[in-house]
Amino acid sequence: MQDALLWLASGLGLGLSPWAPGTFGSLLGIPLAWWLLRYPPVKRWTVAAILIVLAIPLCHWGSLWLGGGDMPPIVADEWVAMPLAVLAYPQVRRVPLLIAGYGLFRLFDILKLPPVAQVESLYGGVGIVADDVVAAIYAALVIGIALKLWRTFRA
Repeated sequence: MQDALLWLASGLGLGLSPWAPGTFGSLLGIPLAWWLLRYPPVKRWTVAAILIVLAIPLCHWGSLWLGGGDMPPIVADEWVAMPLAVLAYPQVRRVPLLIAGYGLFRLFDILKLPPVAQVESLYGGVGIVADDVVAAIYAALVIGIALKLWRTFRA
């Protein structure tokens, strides 16, 4: 059972990459977001919230099994949080939206602007997942501002 949970926590093995495991693990968020964007808002956000909640113990135990802390191979936090960057914008063409969401999510996850670094210090799986949720919220805000500017200047 532990091996199966570690496999899931490592993003089906993508988190085992020796280079940029979070970036590779976040790639699973793209098809997840694509799938979620097909559904009405209530269902889309409900499934996303359930995945976030499930990722907390998964990341917590996975990190403990690997030595503690936000271990690089544990990327379930990345792939469940990344879709949050785009779920508010189902009307946008999906491929550009997903590319922008993925890129901005990774940027904010790497930069760790406040309060990303602060929430990362929360205990166990909560901190491991919360910093990625905040990074996804930052990405969503930037996408929203860019869309507003695009519509304003295009008219």
